Amino acid sequence: MSAANISPLILLLLLLSPSVSNQQVPTNCVIKREQEKCMEMIESDDPGNDPEYGCPWMWDNLTCWQPARIGEVVEVNCPELFSQYISEEDFELGKVSRNCTEYGWSETFPLYIDACLYEEGNSNHTEMYFVSVKALYTVGYSTSLVSLTMAMVILCRFRKLHCTRNFIHMNLFVSFILRAISVFIKDGVLYTNEDSDHCFIHTLECRAVMIFFHYCVLSNYFWLFIEGLYLFTLLVETFFPEKRYFYWYIIIGWGTPTLCVTIWAVLRLHFDDIGCWDMNDNVAIWWVIKGPVLASIMINFVLFIGIIIILVQKLQSPDIGGNESSIYL
Repeated sequence: MSAANISPLILLLLLLSPSVSNQQVPTNCVIKREQEKCMEMIESDDPGNDPEYGCPWMWDNLTCWQPARIGEVVEVNCPELFSQYISEEDFELGKVSRNCTEYGWSETFPLYIDACLYEEGNSNHTEMYFVSVKALYTVGYSTSLVSLTMAMVILCRFRKLHCTRNFIHMNLFVSFILRAISVFIKDGVLYTNEDSDHCFIHTLECRAVMIFFHYCVLSNYFWLFIEGLYLFTLLVETFFPEKRYFYWYIIIGWGTPTLCVTIWAVLRLHFDDIGCWDMNDNVAIWWVIKGPVLASIMINFVLFIGIIIILVQKLQSPDIGGNESSIYL
């Protein structure tokens, strides 16, 4: 973190700090005091012209960095001012480092805000939050899985319900069921042990699970898109060959996600083969999955607006009788 990037952090600390009357030492006074100490040390000992030192003294608006030779790593304690924003019982003294390179001082690692604003007590709250979220979506997916399975049994059992519209509903239900199953499988593989770090898992099984998970999510969105497309086509076309269109729906609903996930897996294998493929740091590759999802949502929204317009126009048409009007309503 360069000196130019420190100023916003100081401003953030000033905004987050209590009123000056409630502090023993105001934040700006602490910074000013540390700066004066640093300047005194720089004036008394200035090895800037010494060829042995590749990095001279530096004040980065938070910490005073002593000169270092190229290749050295300098580690310092977190500035005193950070202790004012963390309770004494939770405060843990952190450290930040800089590396002296041939181009000068490197960025701090870790960042000040990560190393110095850490509260041990907050980690428990964070863990409880994620445990609660996991429990909530597990209950939700379980309820969805049971309900959709019952709906599939009903739709498959009664022949009178067999039609193109319900076949599309059945495919949508299957995509929801697969999505719920893929979430349970992913959690089972990545978070089997609560103390394990899934970032270091890079087995073939783990990556296959992630591919299956993304395929199920994409299929779910595409079948939602097909639901809107089917209704829109039903309203627009007078003669609607449902069986012929249904084959295209199958290709779009299950085939397009297969193509997208295959491209994503190949790109990950060649350009971002790290861990279990559950982290999406490479934005360009992640768009192979995210792009089709956003496109299906946007197109579905346009279709929804179009459906509303068509229905309003048909309701306002003078040729529509009472029975037809109630059907459109």
